Amino acid sequence: SFTCDNHGDAKKSTMGITREGKHKRRETGGRRSQFRKKRKFEMGRPAAMTRIGEKRIHEVRTRGGNKKFRALRLDSGNFSWGTEVCTRKVRVLDVVYNASNNELVRTKTLVKGAVVLVDAHPFKSWYESHYGTKIGIKKGQPVAEEEEKKQSSHVLRKLAMRQKGRTLEEGIDHQMASGRLFAKITSRPGQSGRCDGAILEGPELAFYQKQLKK
Repeated sequence: SFTCDNHGDAKKSTMGITREGKHKRRETGGRRSQFRKKRKFEMGRPAAMTRIGEKRIHEVRTRGGNKKFRALRLDSGNFSWGTEVCTRKVRVLDVVYNASNNELVRTKTLVKGAVVLVDAHPFKSWYESHYGTKIGIKKGQPVAEEEEKKQSSHVLRKLAMRQKGRTLEEGIDHQMASGRLFAKITSRPGQSGRCDGAILEGPELAFYQKQLKK
């Protein structure tokens, strides 16, 4: 793009971001000749650098009249608990790990693949009502006695059936007690304007807990 000053002389403005790879050397190491300038269809845009905060999303018009939703601030998202086939909208509390860059952890930037801490209470309340049992109880902590709710024999049979095949991973149970769960972002907040992901469990949870201890 060009701008004109008062004398009418055309001068170049700052260079745009481009995604082209023509400036790179060949696989053999040879240099490529520059046979054209930048093209609009090779254009790139600045990174969204989505942070934790009150929801703020900008709409971006893209090639073909399509739209991208550039999330600048997000504070919640839909997270899925895979083994229990349960999805809940929960608050994102903190960014704890990012394999690509520690700076993104320091600045609490939400990107795809980042490991975050989410609020465990929606999942805990669902689990307790679904199975009819208390979870996330710390050792040595007295259990508060609640008045027994009157339940029909049909509901009691249903809960008993669910209890037969019930298993809860120890790592998840400990996290439920703290009120926070480790989760991984699987959406692209800067492209879709959403911060969705999955609760970490099994070997994947063990791997990231090991990484966090380093």
